[in-house]
Amino acid sequence: MANYTSTADTANSKDVVEVLNDLLETSRDGEYGFRACAEEVDTPQLKEVFQNRSADCAKAAGELVQLIRRFGGSPDDGGTVTGAMHRGWVHVKGSVGANSALSMLEECERGEDAAVARYRKALKADLPADVRAVIQQQSEGAKRNHDQIKQLRDQMRTK
Repeated sequence: MANYTSTADTANSKDVVEVLNDLLETSRDGEYGFRACAEEVDTPQLKEVFQNRSADCAKAAGELVQLIRRFGGSPDDGGTVTGAMHRGWVHVKGSVGANSALSMLEECERGEDAAVARYRKALKADLPADVRAVIQQQSEGAKRNHDQIKQLRDQMRTK
């Protein structure tokens, strides 16, 4: 991430940190969720897709941590409760043999639906231009993740 300087837009630092921490939790949910799916699938292609998406989410989380600290905030630990339940469900499916590629893709798509919605909400907030640019870029990445997972899911359904 580029080294941005703070702008004095109308956003106040506390509000910016709140938005960024919400997205940090979302990014960590994606990182952990994709990693959980990678652990449960047998297909090398899907394992690689999930591992790559997990790494992308980890990179986004790192960018958000830097921004949170720049605005004087403390990065939240971990992801959301919903994300933890989602990952638990992935592992339960894996342990009972319901970890088909289609099942894992469906779970990932649900997670990406939530991520896209949270980014959409964040982009409605009053944010400095440089922060908005980072969030917009990450939002586009979440949308690409969603679309890739949906496409793979659709392909799996037609098999």
